[in-house]
Amino acid sequence: MAVDGGGHRLRGASGESLASMLSRAIHRLSWRTPIHNMRLRGRYPLQLIDVPADPIPGRLRAGRALLEGRMLLGQESVALDALARGGYSPAFADHLQSFAWLRDLAAAAPRDAGAPVAEALMQLWLDKNTRGVTDGWRADLWGRRILFWTAYAPYVLGASDQEYRKAVLNTLARGARHLDRAADSVTHGVPRVAAWAGVIAAGLLIPGGDLRTAHGEAGIIRALEQALDADGGVLTRVPAAQLDLVELLAQLRAAYEVRARPLPAGIEKALGRAIPPLLGVLLGDGGLSSWQGGGPCDPARIAAAVAASAVRADALTAPRHWGYQRLDASGVQLVVDAAPPPQGALARGGCASTLAFELSEGPHRIIVNCGGGSGLPAELAAGLRTTAAHSTLVLADTNSTALHDDGSLGKGVSEVTVDRREAGGSLGIEASHDGYVRRHGFRHARRLTLSGDGRQLSGEDTLTPSGRKRALAATPFALHFHLAPGLDPVLTADGRGALLKPAEGEAWQFRTDGATLALEDSLWIDPLGRPKPTKALLVKGETQPDGLAIGWSFRKVR
Repeated sequence: MAVDGGGHRLRGASGESLASMLSRAIHRLSWRTPIHNMRLRGRYPLQLIDVPADPIPGRLRAGRALLEGRMLLGQESVALDALARGGYSPAFADHLQSFAWLRDLAAAAPRDAGAPVAEALMQLWLDKNTRGVTDGWRADLWGRRILFWTAYAPYVLGASDQEYRKAVLNTLARGARHLDRAADSVTHGVPRVAAWAGVIAAGLLIPGGDLRTAHGEAGIIRALEQALDADGGVLTRVPAAQLDLVELLAQLRAAYEVRARPLPAGIEKALGRAIPPLLGVLLGDGGLSSWQGGGPCDPARIAAAVAASAVRADALTAPRHWGYQRLDASGVQLVVDAAPPPQGALARGGCASTLAFELSEGPHRIIVNCGGGSGLPAELAAGLRTTAAHSTLVLADTNSTALHDDGSLGKGVSEVTVDRREAGGSLGIEASHDGYVRRHGFRHARRLTLSGDGRQLSGEDTLTPSGRKRALAATPFALHFHLAPGLDPVLTADGRGALLKPAEGEAWQFRTDGATLALEDSLWIDPLGRPKPTKALLVKGETQPDGLAIGWSFRKVR
């Protein structure tokens, strides 16, 4: 039985137009003019109307590090007294500038213990960013900053120093005026949603903000329409960005709640649409599967975001646009990347992961992708984007989609066909992509079948001659199955299988036909952004000019 009407095709989504990017660049230049600085002048509030509660928990480890004089993000650790010197990654700079670290500080210390750290970092930011419109005034950073300054006002506004307090409130008012005009100056997607969320929060929590609130509500609804596909997934196809969006809207909901106002219907609808795609990429441990440069994240943070959304929904299993197909059977979860990678401006840091999958049983991950994160060495981060860093087939030691040094993606996968099937209690996905057609003359197809009892995953990878180019000789291929840390693989004597023994629970047996099986070193980026050593099953061989079909399976053994 065809579940989705016999299959469908997905084509890569393009980024924003050159005209749009040029318009934004011109708009940003206008920020540095005297006219714009005059527009930022005006009265500032003596206090906020109210302080919303942040529904997302902070990172306790990172909060304790702040109390000890260091800021942590992923694998980066910078002493607080060295922050002014810079030299850290763009992601770390955004974390610092957004004041998202206030969430971590509050998780580790009450106001009395945490406020001195928060006020010192606030003064550092004011000294560097209030003499004019700097890079720190990017609209999405201001949007997040307003959300965090208002939620953690006791940490940043409780000082008895009236000049300091006046400076913070005045800067908050200037930032809100800046956002009124600049919210659309950042790229569409989650950054623009963050900017408009800041406009609304300022309208709700700074006195006299009703017109600003209405302006922000109209802006954020436009931004959400541009950010989400028809399934409710972010256009970048980054699960970590999907979580970020849900957290932003949950924070915004808290601002409405503290003012006893209902969340506008358009925002409520977008939040409701965003939850099923997020749930669809979770594995059995409650963490994210690793796609498009993102790692698994802390399951408690994900659970808190979903709870704060107040949305009750099922996981999206068969999307037509989001691209991550999902199979569930008796506590076993399979997530497959069955769509082209994002294109154009959306693709910065994107990965060549088409037709890769991750597999979990209960809270235990079995097959993973290597993942990604912040603060990793550049060479490692580049390697993690490759097809070989994902559990799929690599042809002729090339990526299914070309990777550029600037983080963009080149030519490769432009179309993916997908067909879901159910028969005899088993669930199946058949998908193929054209990423190797132009360069090597083969179309890669993968068939995955998960038994109804969750005890066996059967797969077949085929390479079929396609396109104008024809292979004249044998072409090497490699199938990578990256194992989650903690699995102890032992190859069988015939060289066609391996026993995967977890620390607890049942073992899995891997079998393949017609190729050479070996073990290779691999790694996995854990929820704290740390590379953890592990192993991968490597099936190698050659395909003849007329193509290839190779079968394999994972089966639970008692």
